[in-house]
Parts: sequence; structure tokens; C-alpha cells
Amino acid sequence: MITDVTIPEPQAPLPGAGVNSSQGLLQWISSVDHKQIGILYLLMSLFYLLVGGALALLMRVQLMAPENQFLGPEAYNQLFTMHGTTMIFFVLTPAILGFSVYLTPLMIGANEMAFPRLNAFSFWIAFFGGLLLYFSFLAGGAPNAGWFNYAPLNQMQYSSQPGIDYYCIGLLLAGIGTVGTGANLIVTIISLRSHGFKYRYLPIFVWMVFINGFLILAAFPSLNAALVMLLIDRQLDGHFFNTASGGSALLWQHLFWLFGHPEVYIVVLPPFGIISEVIQVYSRKPIFGYPFVVGSGFAIALLAFGVWVHHMFATGMGNTMNSFFAASSMLIGIPTGVKIFNWLGTMWGGSIRFTTAMLFATSFLVEFTIGGLSGISFAIVPIDWQLTDTYYVVAHLHYVFLGGSLFGLLSGLFYWFPKMTGRMLNEKLGRWFFWLFVIGFNLTFFMQHILGVIGMPRRVYTFPNLPGFGLLNLISSLGAFLMGVSMLVFLYLLYEALRRGKRASDNPWDGYTFEWLTTSPPQLKNFDTLPPVFSFRPLHDLNHPEIGDHKKSTDDKYGT
Repeated sequence: MITDVTIPEPQAPLPGAGVNSSQGLLQWISSVDHKQIGILYLLMSLFYLLVGGALALLMRVQLMAPENQFLGPEAYNQLFTMHGTTMIFFVLTPAILGFSVYLTPLMIGANEMAFPRLNAFSFWIAFFGGLLLYFSFLAGGAPNAGWFNYAPLNQMQYSSQPGIDYYCIGLLLAGIGTVGTGANLIVTIISLRSHGFKYRYLPIFVWMVFINGFLILAAFPSLNAALVMLLIDRQLDGHFFNTASGGSALLWQHLFWLFGHPEVYIVVLPPFGIISEVIQVYSRKPIFGYPFVVGSGFAIALLAFGVWVHHMFATGMGNTMNSFFAASSMLIGIPTGVKIFNWLGTMWGGSIRFTTAMLFATSFLVEFTIGGLSGISFAIVPIDWQLTDTYYVVAHLHYVFLGGSLFGLLSGLFYWFPKMTGRMLNEKLGRWFFWLFVIGFNLTFFMQHILGVIGMPRRVYTFPNLPGFGLLNLISSLGAFLMGVSMLVFLYLLYEALRRGKRASDNPWDGYTFEWLTTSPPQLKNFDTLPPVFSFRPLHDLNHPEIGDHKKSTDDKYGT
């Protein structure tokens, strides 16, 4: 017989921690509850998604026609820099941290994060880092050297306005917050799992968050160190990246991409976990090849630190180094491909329910595979030499970051929205949003593959009237505006659900993991009692004892 296990009482509630309290804005600002902080991360991500999307639309207006004069070169460079920086550091990163902070304690049967106050500090310092970055618009001009901020363009003699300094301080604050959250998640998973929750039973999402925590701790210090060195160069006349004084411009690239390529996996591993949870629930099957999904996550994390130089193949480091990093860049495609086949294997023969969350998960498989295949082409050095400064790179980047990370995050939002808010989203409106967004996304970025192959350079504010350039850019811009329309539908969808959405039950999807055992939304104390854990689908075992995974065990104590 499955019996409940009583879990220990939490410590006395910390000030402002209640989820359903009516204390208002001050209560949210002072909260240390992981659920509220997770929601704050997601709201921060949504806010900057709208801001970053607006910047992108302004750029696409400029690029809608040849030799357009809607934006000047300096304004375009600032928007181009702020768009990329915003989307990576203040949209995708906060979103994956929001899901991680909200769901990890719930999924492992804990009542809180290991360090609640550190959790709150990490969010607020990252939040103020974003505000400081955008204050640069009012302080003399935003950063204008690209989101990658290459030397020597980031030096004072080329960018004398304070925008680069705000870039450094803003990202440094956000990086400190991200490192704090990464460490907090690792300790939470190690120390606060409920009784009997062995590592081999962790949900896939929790495994990806766990691996991601170590990636964050290993990658962000490289960026943070580079930002401090650049501030010393600019404010104290240092010589780290100033080639005229004996520094090295390539040193910045090494430090940045030593962070930058692991960052790709930092913002995609948790969406991998989301997709794993969504696909198995809506396919009514356990994930196919659980050990391989987890093992491939570890392989990706290890290989992520051996591929950064493929961003620098055109810098003249020699064939020996290029060949090594070309091989490692191809190698990292293997564990990613393993996951794709695991997800397809899970869907194969399943009783699939195509909710909006499942539509985004299925589309993720297509879009991310396109982005992965175009990425493999950059591992081939001669191809990289031809395409590295073209719009082909822009297309690849967006198919990975949007087609991969953002599609996975949207799938997770539609899946867990009832748990977070106690309200159901309108599935009809959700489908309208899905199709508008997917069609707009592919119109915008698939065209840019073709533009890159026929020679359009990236990072330029205008282009000549060459054959194909005008038409393809027009289609790309129209697709971007279709994505903008889809975001209006998305905002209305959220508004309608929060105002008059159907009440959600505790487990509307018949989910497999412990977060669906609590109320919707959860109370301050997540759990009073928990069933024992016999598999990575503990709630499925409880709700379906006749077919639960625990029946497969040969150990008598796991009997029904």
C-alpha cells in the first residue's frame, strides 16, 4: 500500500512570503517566497520581451527597403546592440530562471529554496541591472558596439559615450544575480529533496536545471571578469583590450565566447527539460530513454566549453586550432540529436493531445532542428569563412534562441499557467497566437538564410538595391510585424485568463510530477504530506496505482 510521508514543518514564514496575501505591491517587493520570485522573473522577462521586440520592429522598418533612411547609422547601432543584449540577458535568462525557481522546489517536494533571501537578492540585482542598462538612453546614448561588444569598438577612442559603461555595469549586476540563483538551485536540489527522492527519480526538468546551475557557475565568471577588465580599460586607462598599449582585442573575444557559447545551452537546457515534461504528459507516455535524455544533458554541458572558438574561425588562429574546434563543434550535435530522437520516440504511438502547449513543443522540434543543422554548417571552417558575417548567422541565431529557447518557454507557460495562476488559458485564442507567431517567425528568419547565402552582410543599417535583397527583406519585415500582432493576441490572452478565465483544478492535465499535487495556485507551504517516490513520475504512480511505474520494481517495499 502506498502511504503518505509527512514532511517537516518549514521554518517560520519569512516576511512577505505569502502567495495569496492581499498586501499588494509591497508584499511582492518584500517577498522571499520562491513562487512569487519565479513569477517576478517571468514578468520581468515579458516586459523586456515587449521592449526588445519593439526595438526589433524599428530595425525591421529600417531594413524594409534598400537605402532606407528611417534610422541613421548611430541610432541603428544602438537599437541593434540593445535588442540583442535585451533578448539574451533580460528575456531568455530571466525566463529560464523564473521557471527554475518556481518549479524546482515543487517538483522535488520542498517547501522553499535553500536560501530564500539570496533568491530575492538575485532577482532584484538582476532587475536593477536591466534598468541601469536602459538608463543609458537618458545618460548620453545607449551602447552601440553590438551585444557582443567587440574590442576595439568598446574602447573609449571609438565609443566615448557612456553607453558601454552602462552595458558593463548592467550586465555585471545581472551576472551576479544569475550566479547566485544558479548556486541556490544546485544546493536546493542536493539538500531539499523529499524523503526517498533519489537522483534517479528526478524529473527531467529538474535534471536540466541541476546541470544548468553548474553551467552558470562555470560560464558567467568569464563574462563578469571581462566586464570588469573593460571598465578598467575605459575608466582607469587600463590596457587589457587596447592593442595600441600592448593589450589584445582577441582576448575580449576569447573571454566573451568562453561565456557566450555555454550561454546558448544555459538558455536552452531548461527548455529541453520543459519539452520533456510537456511531451510525455500530452503523449500519455513516459519519456523514451530517460537515462539517455539525462546523460545527453551532461554531455552537452561538458562539450559546451570546447566549442567557443568556432565564433572566431575568421580571426586567423591557424588550421590546427580551427580543426580542433570544428571537430568539437560537430561532436556537440550528437547529444542534442539524441534528445530529438528521444522526444520523437516518446510521441511515437502515444495518445497525443494537441493543446497549445503541445503545439509549441512540436513546433520546437522543427524549428530547433533547423537551427541546429544550420549551426553544424558553421563547424565546417570553409563554410564558416564564407557565411560568418552574413545574415545566415542572424537566421541561425534566431532559430536557436527563439525557435529553441522561446518556443520551449512558451510551451512551458501554457502548460504551467493553470498551476501558477489557478486559471485556464483560452485554447482557441492560444491557437491563434501559436499560428500567427509560428508563421511570422518563419517568414522573418527563414528568408534571412537565403539573404546570407546570396551575400547580404549582417550588422549593417542599410543595404544596396541588389537582386533579391529588397524582396527578401520586405518579406522578413512583414513577418516581424506578424509576430508583433501575435504578441498583442498573447497579451489579450493573458489578460482574459487572469480576469475571467475558467478556474483550474489542481491537476488539469493529469500531470506526472509533484507540482500538480498542490493547490492551484500553491499556498505558502507547498506540501503537508507527500507520497513516497518510486519513479520520475511520482504523481502518476499515485493516481494510477494499477499501471504506475512502481509496479515495475522487484523490491517488495515498492509493492502496491
